Amino acid sequence: MNRTQEHSIRRNLRRCQTGVTLIESAITTSVLATLMSIAAPNFQQMRELRHLEGAAALLETDIQQVRSLAVANNRTVRISFETGAAASCYVVHTGGSGACSCIAGGDAVCGAGAEALRTVHYGAGVPLRLQSNSRSIAFDPDKGTVTPTATLRVIAQSGATIHQVVNVMGRVRSCSPAPGLAGYKRC
Repeated sequence: MNRTQEHSIRRNLRRCQTGVTLIESAITTSVLATLMSIAAPNFQQMRELRHLEGAAALLETDIQQVRSLAVANNRTVRISFETGAAASCYVVHTGGSGACSCIAGGDAVCGAGAEALRTVHYGAGVPLRLQSNSRSIAFDPDKGTVTPTATLRVIAQSGATIHQVVNVMGRVRSCSPAPGLAGYKRC
């Protein structure tokens, strides 16, 4: 065999032996594992923040809808809030201040001729809870005003909080207490 044939055989063998070695695979796997261990906590924080923002946006939307519903139907509509050890909720309803409750299992229980229109429940499986400085707020059908005003807090497990401040005109202002969340004014 001459040198040209030998060189051609070696070149063909190199082409057939493409791929990665066991050491290259182990290094790649360890680098990926390290990157994933760094990214996983950040992903969890981002997911929790999105849950928090979504719940706060839903609450704000419900408040605006209740105000419109009271004016459109020409009757007083309320949002009542309850917070327990394991769960929190709010129920949109007609009737008096204590006419409906929602803490038991998420379903609204109403009495005295009251009607539940909507219920939102944050149970044990949901990483959020709701707090309010008012047990119930009423939306006046004639003026579209709210009595009393309230500060509603949507709180994540990490302690990150978004406040929904409802003024007398039924408008909602969102803010976050110190250290604050990006995109929200400080309360």
